[in-house]
Amino acid sequence: MQYWNDHDPFETARRQDGTLDIHADGETIPLVLRHSDVRQAAKDWETFSSDAPFRVPIPAETAVRSVRQLPIETDPPAHSQFRALVNPFFRRPRSPEMAAQVQDLIDELLDHAFRQESVEVVHEFALPLQSRALTLLLGMPMSEAEEWISWGTSMFYDENVAGDEKGNMLHQYLERQFDRAASKPGDDFFSALSQAEIDGRPLNRAEMLGFGNLAFAGGRDTVITVVSFALAHLASSPGDLASLRDNPKLTISATEEIVRVSSPLTMIGRQCPHGTSVHGHPVQPGSRAALCWASANRDETIFEDPKSVRLDRSPNPHFGFGSGIHSCLGANQARLILRTLLERVSHRASTLTVQSLVPHMEKWPEYQRQVGYEKLEITFDAR
Repeated sequence: MQYWNDHDPFETARRQDGTLDIHADGETIPLVLRHSDVRQAAKDWETFSSDAPFRVPIPAETAVRSVRQLPIETDPPAHSQFRALVNPFFRRPRSPEMAAQVQDLIDELLDHAFRQESVEVVHEFALPLQSRALTLLLGMPMSEAEEWISWGTSMFYDENVAGDEKGNMLHQYLERQFDRAASKPGDDFFSALSQAEIDGRPLNRAEMLGFGNLAFAGGRDTVITVVSFALAHLASSPGDLASLRDNPKLTISATEEIVRVSSPLTMIGRQCPHGTSVHGHPVQPGSRAALCWASANRDETIFEDPKSVRLDRSPNPHFGFGSGIHSCLGANQARLILRTLLERVSHRASTLTVQSLVPHMEKWPEYQRQVGYEKLEITFDAR
């Protein structure tokens, strides 16, 4: 059974033109494909701006949310000011205390997995892990995770529920939490924002909601994707499972390599306020280009044998967490979860076996690529 479709849909265009046009939201959007070009564009926020509410994601999220996500949909100097307000929470994964708590979460999930004949990893392992770890990051009671788990693997997109309905569900939840924080503040994420100031004034409710929206929507499906990919890879590559067991320090480079290969976020949009050209493809003022992380992470001029998973790959200048000033706010959290998962699974499991899988394919008229799994059933055998 092939556990992962390693086809690189951007390979030919990256080598030939360095760009690929896609069509979304009534626009023709050139994807920046080469590693060097993506890195340069990510630094050039004046040409490739994130100050574009709802239009940084592609497709645009105008139909599923009503607030600007903060800090990601701003540029300097506002971006730095907004980011500083929440940095104390997103630095928590660096603490030994949180590392121990995440290890406990993973061990509890593994205990359950070892008792079962098999586990559907996406919904029964990765989603609960992401949600419960988020309570630690945000300083919320663990019981809150049960409601977050009920929302599913994507905050806005669900084949059974309309995007605007799911977006409204999140909006109402955030409103309740900020109302609670205003009347009875504590030490949690919502309370900190309800008391925060910027430019000498309190945050307004829309700004608070913008932070909350990103916290719940920004790293949800991406963390689930890399956790599921990691478990599927270890099931299909017992040699790598053994290598991690024999050399626990390998988990550091292995974490980066798994993020690179899985590339859970294909691309991110940038609005070009003054217009520009991407390898001869004109972008009109106010229109968008996109930085294609997934293509840059397979650039054969940077990564030798880029389709292969090499747990000891070094250096590994991947863009799995973005690049430049807008690099992923939740990178510390994702790294902690994945690094701890690799260490605990390799320490406690003798083998993993994929029983069945359904890949999740990202489908555009111009390309298709696998981004995680719809379902992934694995048997966990304890040592």
